[in-house]
Amino acid sequence: MDRNPFSREEIAARIERLRQALVGLNLDAAIIASPENVFYFTGLDHWGYFAPHLLIVPLDGMPVLVTRSMEAVTIANRVTAAEFRGHSDSETAADAAARILADRSLVGKGIGVEQWTSGLSHGLALRLREAANARWTDISGLVDRMRLVKSREEQALMLRAAAVTDAAAEAAIAAIAEGAREEDVAAECLAAMTRAGGHPPGFGPFIRPEARLGEEHTTWGAGRYGKGEKVFLELSGCVSRYHAPLGRLVRIGGISDEDARMAEITAAAFDAVVAALRPGVRARDVYAAWQQVVDEAGLAHYRRHHCGYLVGIGQPPSWTGGNSVTGLRHASDLVLETGMSFHILSWLMGTGKGDHFISNAVLLADTGAEVLTRTQAGPIIR
Repeated sequence: MDRNPFSREEIAARIERLRQALVGLNLDAAIIASPENVFYFTGLDHWGYFAPHLLIVPLDGMPVLVTRSMEAVTIANRVTAAEFRGHSDSETAADAAARILADRSLVGKGIGVEQWTSGLSHGLALRLREAANARWTDISGLVDRMRLVKSREEQALMLRAAAVTDAAAEAAIAAIAEGAREEDVAAECLAAMTRAGGHPPGFGPFIRPEARLGEEHTTWGAGRYGKGEKVFLELSGCVSRYHAPLGRLVRIGGISDEDARMAEITAAAFDAVVAALRPGVRARDVYAAWQQVVDEAGLAHYRRHHCGYLVGIGQPPSWTGGNSVTGLRHASDLVLETGMSFHILSWLMGTGKGDHFISNAVLLADTGAEVLTRTQAGPIIR
């Protein structure tokens, strides 16, 4: 969080791609409101995104970044690809944006705006429409699709994030033991994450005891781990907002025969997904590769909503890249491309015949799918 992670050439190329897309949509400018996408075009990595940030990108001239005036020093130190226009806390970002649109002779013109993002509240959107006269067009998803394929600079950040993930996961696993406090395991995980060069992740680590395995987005509590307990571990290192998630199921004291067999099936299904990840393949075919292994193992009754999803930039409170998930689903027509990165999950929990799961960050490189996170696959017994 102490610097802009992108070269000027990288950011300039992204802005040019956006402008080409706007020309194709017969639009004169865009207002980018998603925190992930504002970061993508500016490299502004800070905790100020709790307040609205609006990036106005016209077809010509310097983009303009609008947010609270108090962010002036941070933006002056980090952002070179946009002018800064701060607003006082007695007005809104929409009021400042309306003045900029008038200054840039964009009144009455075609303006694309990201409507489906947590960065543009309902009230702010209404105020923007009231304050600025324009032909508004929803461009939600336009930039998100641009971000699916990672550049060389982005891939390098993903690799660094994966190393942080492994350091944090290994520290957490080493701390899990009979009688260990949940807080102590979390503290070891977070300390290792920081010492390995990690930045604050979009999600903190999910570390849950067996009694709360089904709670999707909760984490450690005030208990102690017991003998024979399963501990859920899912986390991601973060470097300059890029994430490389990993998940493991840690057992204290031993593993049942049913769970050991499920671990073998889980590993085979994960390997099938990695083998299926190829440029030109559709997401539904990747999911089908996972499901085929599960079906052939006698678990045809078991279905998942996806076997993974795309990852990269993530702003709190998420590492998924926004308030939606681009999943490798059974019906998805998404065509995979070199440079895409994923959180691949092979999840067989609640099958009635044993439980296990494993997940890793995976990059689709020129030579095929590369598993970025290297923490032992298991079964892990402490």
